[in-house]
Amino acid sequence: MSVFASLVEHLADLLQPLFGASAAAAAIVLFTALVRLLVHPLSRAAARGQKARAELQPRIAELRRTHAKNPERLQRAVLDLHTEAKVSPLSGCLPSLCQIPAFFLLYHLFSSTSIGGEANALLSHQLLAAPLGGRWADALGDGGPFGSAGLVYAALFAVVAGVAFFSYRLTRRTMAARPLLPEAEGQRVPGLGAITGVMPFMSFFTLVTVAVVPLAAALYVVTSTTWSVVERAVLYR
Repeated sequence: MSVFASLVEHLADLLQPLFGASAAAAAIVLFTALVRLLVHPLSRAAARGQKARAELQPRIAELRRTHAKNPERLQRAVLDLHTEAKVSPLSGCLPSLCQIPAFFLLYHLFSSTSIGGEANALLSHQLLAAPLGGRWADALGDGGPFGSAGLVYAALFAVVAGVAFFSYRLTRRTMAARPLLPEAEGQRVPGLGAITGVMPFMSFFTLVTVAVVPLAAALYVVTSTTWSVVERAVLYR
C-alpha cells in the first residue's frame, strides 16, 4: 500500500503542472491506462479465441446432434474439440480477472485513513470539487445532486451511460454475428437465452459501481470500461 501510494503521489507530482489540483485524479486515469496496456495482449488473445470459437460452432452443432441423448459425452466431446483447436472457453475472462487486484488496491488505498502508520495524504486530493476518497452519498449530503461535488458525479454518470449505450449496441451486433452457440435442429442450450439477454446490459451495471465506491476507484472503473468498449470495437470489427 505504501509503495502504491508513493507511485500515485509521484505521478500526481509529474502531472501537477498540467492538471493542477486534479493531478491525482489524472494520475489514476494514467495508471488505469498503463494497466490496460499491460493487459492488452490478453485482450487480443481473447478476441482471437472468440473468433476461433465462432469457427467451431458448426462442428459443435454437429456434436450436439450426435450426442443429443448423452449430455456427459457431449460435454467431453466439446472440451476435446476446444483442446484440439487450442481454444480456451475461459480466455475471454482473463483480461477482467487480471484487473481485479488493481481495482481493489485503489479501493483500499482511498478507503484507508492511514497508510504505514501515517495519515493518508491521498485523501486530500480532489477531482475538481469532489474528494477522491469520497462517495456519491457524501456528495449528495454536501450540496445535493447539483452541488459542486454532485456535478462531478453527474458528469461521470453521463459518461458511463454513453459508454454503456455504445457497448450495448456493440455487444448486440457482435452476438448477432458470432452467437455464443447456435441452435441445432430446434434444440436449445439451458440458460443460454438468459445469458444472451443479459450480456448487452452488463456495462450499465458500471453505474452502480461508480455510485458506491470511492471516487478514485470510480475513475478506474470509468476509464477501464471506456477502454474496454473502444478495444472491443477495434478487435472485434
